[in-house]
Amino acid sequence: MSSPSQESTPSEVTVQQFGAAASKYATSAVHAAGPDLPLVVDAAEPTKRDVALDIGTGAGHTAFALAPRCAGVTAVDITRDMLEEAGKGARQRGLTNVICEYGDAQSLPFDPGTFDIVTCRVSAHHFPAPGRFVAEVARVLRPGGRFVLVDTIAPEDPSLDTFSNTVELLRDRSHVRNWGVSQWLAMMEHVGLHGDVLERSGYVLDGQAWVDRMGTPASKVAVIRELFADATPAQRRYFELRDDPWGWTVPWALIRGRMA
Repeated sequence: MSSPSQESTPSEVTVQQFGAAASKYATSAVHAAGPDLPLVVDAAEPTKRDVALDIGTGAGHTAFALAPRCAGVTAVDITRDMLEEAGKGARQRGLTNVICEYGDAQSLPFDPGTFDIVTCRVSAHHFPAPGRFVAEVARVLRPGGRFVLVDTIAPEDPSLDTFSNTVELLRDRSHVRNWGVSQWLAMMEHVGLHGDVLERSGYVLDGQAWVDRMGTPASKVAVIRELFADATPAQRRYFELRDDPWGWTVPWALIRGRMA
């Protein structure tokens, strides 16, 4: 057994997992052109005077979508390989107002009140301390600033919650937790952000492409397939489990928080 000092922290596991998968996320259809991407930009209400921060930027797709409508966008990630992909993508698109910078979502390297807009798209389920992350968002936002969060969410029903988080962790060992909408709203309210749910939908995922993107070991893919096969009728309906080709639909929500 490893000693505590030898064990990987959640952040280290995230770096390991996503460093290896960075190039796949640059071309992932769900991330590059998912149905939520234009909704994030519209919810942020960007103007040409606004300075934006995209946390957990990955390959930079949200930052790229914001850049034409903002004065500037800082794209932050804890995985340097992802930042390299984001920087490459910005250069390819001629986006000179996108800056890629290393940073931890739970300890942002920026002064208070630096940004008009903060976004975080499909990343927060990897953060070990989501309350600290939301507090950091509130700290770096200016009065009247907008925080737009999109993430996969846990159902309020405990059995559905357990099913989704189990499958997610099997697929990706850097997964920490999908949180419920009510939990995100409570975290925002605690730090002075007034939150509203603007959209709910689901990512329709091809199972094989989903596990291939993360390089999930075959042994864990087999367990996921077994969980799908043994799912209850309620789980099959809620997640729209499919057999041929196999896959599922993962619920997501778009929540906007405003600083007073």
